[in-house]
Amino acid sequence: MTKQLPKLVLSSSRDIPFNQLLLSQKNVRRLKAGLSIEDLADDIYHRTLLQSLNVRPVVGEDGQETGMFEVPAGGRRFRALELLVKSKRMAKDQPVPCVVREAGIAEEDSLAENVMRVGLHPLDQFRAFTALIDAGLSEDDIAARVFVSVSTVRQRLRLASVAPSLLEIYGEDGMSLEQLMAFTVNENHARQEQVWEQLSQTYQPSAHQIRRMLTEDAIPANDRRVRFIGLDAYTEAGGYVMRDLFSSDQDGWLQDPALVELLVNEKLSEIAQEIGAEGWKWVEAAIDLPYGCERRKRRITGTTVPLTDEEQAQLDALVEEYDGLGEQYQDGGDLPDEVDARLTEIDAHITVLTQRPVTYDPEEQARAGVFVSLSHDGRLRIDRGYVRPEDEPVVEGEQAEAAAVANGAPTGTTVTVGGQAQSSEEVDDEDDAIRPLPDRLVSELTAERTLALRDALANAPDAAFVALLHALCLSVFRSHVQAGCVQIGVTQAWLGNAAPNLRETVWNQSIQERHEQWADRLPSEPDELWLALAAMAHEEQMALLAHCVSQGVNALFEATKGYDGRISAHGIAQRIAAADALAAVVGLDMAEAGWTPTVDNYLGRVTKPRIIEAVREAKGDATAVLIEHLKKGDMAREAERLLAGTGWLPEPLRLPQAEAEPETDGQVADLPDFLAEDGQFDQHEHDDAYAVAAE
Repeated sequence: MTKQLPKLVLSSSRDIPFNQLLLSQKNVRRLKAGLSIEDLADDIYHRTLLQSLNVRPVVGEDGQETGMFEVPAGGRRFRALELLVKSKRMAKDQPVPCVVREAGIAEEDSLAENVMRVGLHPLDQFRAFTALIDAGLSEDDIAARVFVSVSTVRQRLRLASVAPSLLEIYGEDGMSLEQLMAFTVNENHARQEQVWEQLSQTYQPSAHQIRRMLTEDAIPANDRRVRFIGLDAYTEAGGYVMRDLFSSDQDGWLQDPALVELLVNEKLSEIAQEIGAEGWKWVEAAIDLPYGCERRKRRITGTTVPLTDEEQAQLDALVEEYDGLGEQYQDGGDLPDEVDARLTEIDAHITVLTQRPVTYDPEEQARAGVFVSLSHDGRLRIDRGYVRPEDEPVVEGEQAEAAAVANGAPTGTTVTVGGQAQSSEEVDDEDDAIRPLPDRLVSELTAERTLALRDALANAPDAAFVALLHALCLSVFRSHVQAGCVQIGVTQAWLGNAAPNLRETVWNQSIQERHEQWADRLPSEPDELWLALAAMAHEEQMALLAHCVSQGVNALFEATKGYDGRISAHGIAQRIAAADALAAVVGLDMAEAGWTPTVDNYLGRVTKPRIIEAVREAKGDATAVLIEHLKKGDMAREAERLLAGTGWLPEPLRLPQAEAEPETDGQVADLPDFLAEDGQFDQHEHDDAYAVAAE
């Protein structure tokens, strides 16, 4: 016969006056956590006590009950009630609902009550907050009543933008709260479900992956174009900004790229017209101007307008007041608000007075122009005073012809806004074969390498000397007859728009800074230049030599279509081989120089097999397998994250390896592996060798 288990008998409950309750020293909670006692007291005052106290009779030395009861579990509620009594908001003999325990260990009851307690699930919070909103409460009201921050209430309410099916998956512990919140960045439920379907088969997809897939066609709010036009201008024009739970009012993703481009071009056009009204012949404005657009153009200099006597007196007074306030509060203490505001106001006035306008000779200005573009942080970059060769003053014998041309030429400032259109090439990318890199991509990569190599050579005078000696030997032993006297010059390759943002790279900034320093130092007259060069120390001569030689570096790959008057495939191969040798001499490591693979500069431009191969080379087979199932865009973005900090480089940017055998005379140099699939190049089959690879 089966023995029956004893039936559960619950402890009795009754109301006990508060002045008969004592806080037990056997309560296991010692540290403060969660809601403060003051907040809990306020909540009990507005809502009354929602949970009874756990009490035990206090027994005297004779073993008899004393009429008092200790509270081993519910100590925070007891202290809150005690605070209400002290603040005269509750009578000291107010009956308190209690559960009376007759036996057992007091510490065990206290521990069980605290350990067995489960916090409210975020999804239940969302549903409860939604019900309160439906009842007419505001977000601030809810936050005040349940003692949470307003941001917490808003975050939970944003879960309403998540598809119900995903809420169910989260409720069944099928995803984390962080993953669920990532879906709030896009309110399209169908797209949310599609993304989860794609990612749910992966191992623990991150919130970052989810957010990135939902915003892949959007423009981040910190993009330089958005900084330039302002987020408010975009929203006022009808643009929509997508935000997730953690986004502030200045964060998010802009959903209308075409509108952003339109607003940028409109603002650039307005600025260009204003600058053109200053009297310039032309203004060229674009988000990105071609690298080297200033090349072969003379720069005119202006005169800074001096301060008037009145302005100088005003500036002196402002500086004196600023210094006086600084000395008065130099003890390091907090400045009074009115003093801090005054210092800010003075600083603004001083800035206006010291940033003086520049005036130009009207005749020179009438033939010069201005470049307008955006820097990496969205600020306007204005470069004034460039004269094109065709706008230079003509000699007396050419004046009649120039006048005839001028009579039929349009007048006024010519304003150009916007850059050249980029063409896209689409090829089926699902083939598992690793195809040759696209010509356009190789050109972009080698354009960046050309700049980096120029900068590296300029900082290696000994290597520059060897490069110059090499050029001299070619001239002497190849018997290239040239007219004139000592025809050794520097031919600079035109990089133009070979790659985006070349003018903003660290290498170009280094080159330009060094170039301007030398240009300011060297005299303009040829006779004076001879004397200046001769007076330089040897180290200065070598540094100047290195800079000049570096300007002639051309490591650029160019697609060829046979002998059409341009350099041949054989010439390109020799150029790349020479660039590899030079990179080895100067020890150029593009990863250490600052290049890192991104979706824009490499991963989004190549096929999926190449992306997988890159991850495999950098992180191993185990990591590469994790991204094989992803679509092209997702794979490229995830690869960017995985490759960050690894130092991985594509073939065109790697340091050259030592050659096993020297090239024999009369043979065409083999192209590198990244230019031909099998490592060989057939000039009669160049179209196949340069097959375009990827989207």
